[in-house]
Amino acid sequence: MSRALWLCPDRLFDGERLQCGLALGLLDGRTTELRPVSTLPKAAMRLELPGTLTPGFLDLQVNGGGDVLFNTSPSPAGIAAIAAAHRRFGTVGILPTLITDTPQVLARAVDAALAARHRPGFLGIHIEGPHLSIPRRGTHRAAFIRPLDDTTIAHVTRLRAAGIPVMLTLAPEAVQPGQVRRLAETGCIVSIGHSDATAQQTRALLAEGANCFTHLFNAMSPMLNRTPGVTGACINSTAYAGIICDGTHVADEMVGLAIRARPVPDRMFLVSDAMPTVGGSDHFSLYGDEIRLKEGRLVNAEGSLAGAHVTMAESLARLITVVGVDPDQALRMTSSIPARVIGRPDLGRLQERDPADLLLLDDAWAVTGTLLARTPGIPAAPALFVDRRDAGG
Repeated sequence: MSRALWLCPDRLFDGERLQCGLALGLLDGRTTELRPVSTLPKAAMRLELPGTLTPGFLDLQVNGGGDVLFNTSPSPAGIAAIAAAHRRFGTVGILPTLITDTPQVLARAVDAALAARHRPGFLGIHIEGPHLSIPRRGTHRAAFIRPLDDTTIAHVTRLRAAGIPVMLTLAPEAVQPGQVRRLAETGCIVSIGHSDATAQQTRALLAEGANCFTHLFNAMSPMLNRTPGVTGACINSTAYAGIICDGTHVADEMVGLAIRARPVPDRMFLVSDAMPTVGGSDHFSLYGDEIRLKEGRLVNAEGSLAGAHVTMAESLARLITVVGVDPDQALRMTSSIPARVIGRPDLGRLQERDPADLLLLDDAWAVTGTLLARTPGIPAAPALFVDRRDAGG
């Protein structure tokens, strides 16, 4: 009969808050219950762990990694390569993100998502565009931008019928009344972004069922004294919002301000918006143009930002140590909140998990390892896979 091993970390993040004095059971290669260390039997097998034990990071906006861009490799193999690149840095689940492209590439990405639905690390798909505002398109190619049509709605419906979470980023300017309601009825996460809309237009989409915003502050109409824009409408809403915390896309002060200003807690989550350079080389091709990493920034030939070169691990550490966000809240922004956004709250908890999806963090909030069960039964001790390489690979 199998006997449980009790993991006893210095601190434990249970999906809501950091706690001390708790142990996590491990039985037959799966985690079980949380229990106060003081209540464990004297004969219980224990393993003391340094640092903080936490669920692995979930990233809902990942364009690429490991020299693979989803747009150029919209296949199950491409998804697997991107997920593997980010797992090295503690991100155990991703939404591979397809930015604006041709209808043919979108169709291939949808087929890839359907084929990859049961693969480790694949949480669903984020379709960012092509239904955007041209003035706020950022690095998205203008020639591919088009109004929301029945083809995209059919793709979303097909994915949702298969039980695959879908996030669709669109601009109010690119939709007709009633279209967002149709998407929301499928369970699609309709996220407002890359938009020059007014606050009134934005609120109209929220009323139809949009419930998220894509990379707050970036590629959206700003918040001014008489014109709240998309940014102001987002901050004043109860919708979820992703935000990039790399010190480049959004000033650290603005990240903190937005988190504090939301009327309902726990509506902000971190995204990386990562490109193939994470876990890869210092350049890649996008729409046939070369994007290069220069002083930590990914820029195109015009010098404009073209995605991000940051991991969720680095974003978490910056959020706590530079922005000054409470560690409990910051950890929720990397795990339990994105888990709720995609309808998978189980992924934000420690219980009933594969040990490979749990992380250890040191006192500086850096990832020191991922717990791995050595055998299907009770291991003598979980193995620690340690990878301290930076995001440049």
